[in-house]
Amino acid sequence: MARKLIISTAALAAAALALAGCSSGGGGGAPAAEGQKGGTLKVLANGDVDHLDPQLTAYVPVNGVIRAVSRSILSYKSSNDEKTRIELTGDLATEVPEASDGGKTYTIKLRDGATWDAPGGSRPIVAEDVARGIKRICNPKISAALGGYFTGLIEGMDTFCAGFAKVAPEVAPMKDYIEKHQISGIETPDDQTVVFKLTEPASDFTSMLSLPTANPAPVEVLDYLPDSPEYRNNFISSGPYKISAYKPDASMDLVRNPSWKADSDPLRKAYVDEITMTMGLEDDAAMQQLQAGSADLLFDIQPSPANIQQLKTANDQKLTTMANGGVDQFMWINTKTGNNGGALQKPEVREALQYAIDKPAVVQVMGGPDIATVTNGIFGPGINGYENFAPYGDKSGKADPEKAKALLKQAGVTKLTLKMPYRNLGAQPDIAQTVQASLEKAGITVELFPVPPTDYYANFMTNPSNAKDGKWDVALVGWSPDWVGGAARSVFQPQFTFNGTPQSYNYVDYDNDEANALAAKALAASTPEEAGKIWHQVDETVMKDSPIVSIVARKKANYHSDRVQNFEIYALAQNGDWTNVWLKK
Repeated sequence: MARKLIISTAALAAAALALAGCSSGGGGGAPAAEGQKGGTLKVLANGDVDHLDPQLTAYVPVNGVIRAVSRSILSYKSSNDEKTRIELTGDLATEVPEASDGGKTYTIKLRDGATWDAPGGSRPIVAEDVARGIKRICNPKISAALGGYFTGLIEGMDTFCAGFAKVAPEVAPMKDYIEKHQISGIETPDDQTVVFKLTEPASDFTSMLSLPTANPAPVEVLDYLPDSPEYRNNFISSGPYKISAYKPDASMDLVRNPSWKADSDPLRKAYVDEITMTMGLEDDAAMQQLQAGSADLLFDIQPSPANIQQLKTANDQKLTTMANGGVDQFMWINTKTGNNGGALQKPEVREALQYAIDKPAVVQVMGGPDIATVTNGIFGPGINGYENFAPYGDKSGKADPEKAKALLKQAGVTKLTLKMPYRNLGAQPDIAQTVQASLEKAGITVELFPVPPTDYYANFMTNPSNAKDGKWDVALVGWSPDWVGGAARSVFQPQFTFNGTPQSYNYVDYDNDEANALAAKALAASTPEEAGKIWHQVDETVMKDSPIVSIVARKKANYHSDRVQNFEIYALAQNGDWTNVWLKK
């Protein structure tokens, strides 16, 4: 999925629609109080981390790594209760702050005892470290993928970032700029206090502070280029573990951080002594190791549809699933292309595509209703604002090819041939072929062509010229929100707004003034219930334009070995919390 990579006061997060899920079995529900320390947790991965620098990471699985080595301002308890795991709580902050000044000011109080494992010895984490972390978001060498949420929202940050952009992307000038320039909307009156002043009310700002993007940064990091090999080799931990060894695309070892104090950390028990991550594993091979007990957890791998069916047949309680609020798959429609005489620019043609796709058939290809469910809007289950509605056809998502043909005829389109890229990865070819077959029943020809998985988002879909030049007409993508619960902004803003600058994941520069105005109302809403109703109006407004066909929400599947106990979900990682599992001996 694109977000992976991949926006609420505490009340909003707590009252947001719950993420659906199964309770963990196989010892996964054992209370932490029964935990035993010791052992090495063995994690298997297909690929590497996107970044180890907290400011820069945007890949969902990496949140599990960052949880172990870096403290956040706010965070979430790991839990198998779908409501508990999306309730914001303090991490470095003593509590979740309430907004003042009409919803535009938040004051953070840092707890005592939280420290950096600094080269010169343990050192307290202070307010200036928080300010420094935010400043690093827009560095000119490599800016944060999720930085856009903060840049226009924190007072004066856009000005700070505009100046930073003019600095040479080298260590000395970047360090000098950060040390000599301030963001007017961040005040640090003392070592334990940070005051954020916003340009507008934003009920989800506290949720943003749970992201690694907002994590504090020690002063030493200014001596290295962001996320460079030198940065990684000198990583300064604030969590219960530190990086002892790292080989790109091969392995990573975490060991206990001697500077971490358990009584300063309400969220991490740190039962295991060591965590090893081995990369380069294929899905089936990784699953075989977990079932054999020679490894414990999965990083960026999840059980295949075939694995899931086998595990369910065996009633293996170590398999769990959870909704993550995302939609995967949905199909972008390229309204910028002149292909087919500009047919996709006609609302009737885009509406025809809504009726043409057989969504239940895609559900079956993806593993059936245990893993996927039909969707009809931009929000998935688990987002405050999601409603099970059907702007086209009925809620079942069953195709109506005759209706699609009638709409094409109404638009004066007698022949429609669509170029559709797909990733040659996992079930993606089968999903693409299923969509192709649906569209062909409505008289629409689909020309499929593969794009390497590593290039699909990074180079092909996010290159604006490919849309403008008609390299593609429709494309299957996915999206997972950047945080949980009250996360509608993190679905809407990156994909369905446009401020004159191309957005990476808004593939056709889609924009809708009515939807933008409604989103602003939702962010200023005084209650979660009010916000949810307005976000649903945003959903309805966008879908009237048919920029996408929403198809399926995929549940995240997780599996663990028999010796893993207390397998509880850390919501941002959508996986078990490495810092709270313990190992059966």
